[in-house]
Amino acid sequence: MYKILIAAIAILSIASCNQAKKNGQNELLSATEFLRKISETPLAQLIDVRTPEEFGKGHLVHALNYDWNGSDFESEISSLDKTKPVFIYCLSGGRSGSAASKMRSDGFKEVYELDGGIIKWRAENLEETTDNKTIPVGYTLEDFQKLIQSDKLVLVDFYADWCEPCLKMKPFLEEIALEQKDQLNIIRINADDNQALLKALNIEGLPELQLYQNSNKKWSHNGFISKEELTKLLQ
Repeated sequence: MYKILIAAIAILSIASCNQAKKNGQNELLSATEFLRKISETPLAQLIDVRTPEEFGKGHLVHALNYDWNGSDFESEISSLDKTKPVFIYCLSGGRSGSAASKMRSDGFKEVYELDGGIIKWRAENLEETTDNKTIPVGYTLEDFQKLIQSDKLVLVDFYADWCEPCLKMKPFLEEIALEQKDQLNIIRINADDNQALLKALNIEGLPELQLYQNSNKKWSHNGFISKEELTKLLQ
């Protein structure tokens, strides 16, 4: 009887999972899966939820820009067909995840998210476009290698203006730059303006801190870190 009960629970769990997948409740797709699903969907509703500035520097072909943090997001998505699939992405997946949850709660039947955002898309060398058909180059890998050639410690801060943890870290990074100016250089690199460099360095999330000395990487840290924790790592 116990074995039968366990088997029944397992079957129900599988069925529930399959039903959730069918209803599009947890559709998180890799870059190649996202592209394939879009290509299989006539007149796909493709939404980029980044800022207009980010969107203008490179986005998926045929994407609409509905800024998740903008005041018009709700009115913009109201123009979409809730009964048809919607494909949604941002830079790394945070904002698109929040937007997708909102849309599902508003009654959208199928919402597909790009896992890892456009960073993962670029890592797969998939097609994108810009408003003016040119993608800013920013620092090249050669430029970057020159920046980290120093006897002093070089702390590189990869950030974005829309990234909340990046904004929280900026004040104390400036404090550390002054406090340790004799032995430490801090270089801040805007991720949106240096897409090719981030791809070359395999950076998949922000903020990203990397510490170098004489071109050798000593450590890297992805995500928010407090001033106290960072100071200890710099010792």
